[in-house]
Amino acid sequence: MQRVREQIAAQPLETLPDRPITVAVLDTGVARHPDLLGKVICFRDFVGHRNYMYDDNGHGTHVCGIICGSGILSEGAFHGVAPDARLVVGKVLDGKGDGTTESMLEGLKWIIKIKERYQIRILNISVGIGNLDEVKKERALQEQIDAVWDSGIAVICAAGNKGPSAGSISSVGGSRKVITVGCHDGEFCRDNPRRCETYSGRGALDSDIRKPDIVAPGTDIVSCNADYQSLQGRIYNAYTSKSGTSMATPIVAGAAALALQKYPDMTNEELKQKMTMTATDLGESWNKQGWGMIHVKRLLKSY
Repeated sequence: MQRVREQIAAQPLETLPDRPITVAVLDTGVARHPDLLGKVICFRDFVGHRNYMYDDNGHGTHVCGIICGSGILSEGAFHGVAPDARLVVGKVLDGKGDGTTESMLEGLKWIIKIKERYQIRILNISVGIGNLDEVKKERALQEQIDAVWDSGIAVICAAGNKGPSAGSISSVGGSRKVITVGCHDGEFCRDNPRRCETYSGRGALDSDIRKPDIVAPGTDIVSCNADYQSLQGRIYNAYTSKSGTSMATPIVAGAAALALQKYPDMTNEELKQKMTMTATDLGESWNKQGWGMIHVKRLLKSY
């Protein structure tokens, strides 16, 4: 994460007002990781319907750590982008990382229902759903995601990992309103044949909706490991690395949380415009990089 924070100009981080932003996450759940202690203020299970917090896959815990992990077990080295943020987590994916449209729809409606209670301002969806076979389900999903955005919650979605073909953006990131995040590591990982930009979902060339909106690093991102071990008072394997647009998305969600922490009256549209207009142009095609790489320092300048 140190490399990532430097790359997106989030290090060192300026002093921000003491008003943490609540970020909702719909994913595989979240584990009771020491770096996330006190961060999760609400949890709901739409898969196993359990009444306690858990993550039987690890994906959601990793995503949450990228957003706001304290980094306490790494002496700050692996802290998240927005360490003051709070989390509301909905488990919509099972232990294999699979889910249904129905569970996702339930989760989206739940987020709107509890929005005021927990002051939710951002929704992170690191779930790359491809083109659904049933057009009706795809439309219902996009309409509900738009409803979340219209309620005042900035929806930040992964572009998916089905690239590099044109038009391979995930269904959840296809809406005109949401902030769709692709994956790119800039000059880093150039010698890595598995770098995320090679499979990050890309927008259609003939569409009037230009996607993705923005990109962030996503190759070998180190964050919280749900399967850490605790032995005789010591923690082992506290962190793990993962790659993909699922990791790039919470980096952008964290940046959005920082912006809203500084400018709480900023609307979704203003946030999206400021985020895209301050991005770093990587010189790539639009359907690969959108407006470019997220740049936190410029994002936090007065608007």
